Amino acid sequence: MKMSPNKEDYIKTIFSLSKENDIVSNKDIANKLSISAASVTDMISRLVKEGMLTHYPYKGVKLTETGIKTSNQLIRKHRLLEVFLYEKLGFKWNEVHQEADRLEHASSDKFIERLDKFLDYPTHDPHGGIIPNADGTVDTVSNTLLNLSDLEIGDHFLVREVSDDEDLLNYLHEKNFSLNKNYELKEADSYDGSITLKDIQTDTMLTISGKALSQIKVSLLSPND
Repeated sequence: MKMSPNKEDYIKTIFSLSKENDIVSNKDIANKLSISAASVTDMISRLVKEGMLTHYPYKGVKLTETGIKTSNQLIRKHRLLEVFLYEKLGFKWNEVHQEADRLEHASSDKFIERLDKFLDYPTHDPHGGIIPNADGTVDTVSNTLLNLSDLEIGDHFLVREVSDDEDLLNYLHEKNFSLNKNYELKEADSYDGSITLKDIQTDTMLTISGKALSQIKVSLLSPND
């Protein structure tokens, strides 16, 4: 089904918000998209009729199986465009999100499948996010990732995934903190939640705000890795 850019933005937004809470309120959607409550109510009515959402009176909405599949197909398009911008055009990882947002609405399914082949079928985007399959399914990941906030002093880890949030990515870029780097957790501040890390490769230290930790996923390593 061909969807308008506006509907695509709603579907992706609801999918993103549903990770924190299964049922998403109209208020949360309005705040995320910076639009009026009336506009949200009108669009939700349309998406319910199209089978994308289930509405729960006085609570909010939840994506149907069709809605989840559609969300994954939209995410696939976005993430493949991010890979292209990052790997082939030299954009930094904190620059690709907005550019991909602009391009995705104008990219046909045929173009995306040819882009996938051109890129040699990547499995992850520049932020470590899994790229869904063309049918809207997502391959199961065998290894369990942890939030950086869950680690203990002395743990060695590899950065695997970072939330696709522009402010966060700009912050981490300034810190020279990046994907697939090996770090050791050296200190944790009990007052503000910030942590101090050691970059194993360069033997340098950096501090990461406690606000960012739950948005960074890692895999544990042995100290000798």
